[in-house]
Amino acid sequence: MGIKEEIKQSQFRNAYQKAFINILYTNNWLEEQVRGLLKDEDLTKQQFNVLRILRGSHPEPLSTLQIRERMLDKMSDTSRIVDRLVKKDFVHKQTCPSDKRLVDVMISEGGLKKLEAIDAKEHVIEDSLQNLNPEEAELLSDLLDKLRKTT
Repeated sequence: MGIKEEIKQSQFRNAYQKAFINILYTNNWLEEQVRGLLKDEDLTKQQFNVLRILRGSHPEPLSTLQIRERMLDKMSDTSRIVDRLVKKDFVHKQTCPSDKRLVDVMISEGGLKKLEAIDAKEHVIEDSLQNLNPEEAELLSDLLDKLRKTT
């Protein structure tokens, strides 16, 4: 079903407005898929993003500033997210030995195991993109990259 039918709007001002609304609508649809995946794992998408970032740097720690720079949602309160992950025993944090003003954050074994459990179910998200063949998925990704270069 196309965006016109999905939101029951018969016309758009122009192709750019239609594309913009379609991107917003699709973003919300994809976020709903991710929320469904993470719901049973007791994680928010921001917490999941931090865990994936830390796994990518493992075994090296990252500062909260480095984590924020890599996050998908740049407006997230990284310190608060890290504190919640510490309480869940998914990450450890300590003062940076070379700069006492910074806090180093590292993923714990519990965090790695949590990500492994999610990895086993992540095909659900990828399955939501199966209407695209690999070449179309690559083209979509390239077009989205191109779109962000205009800002």
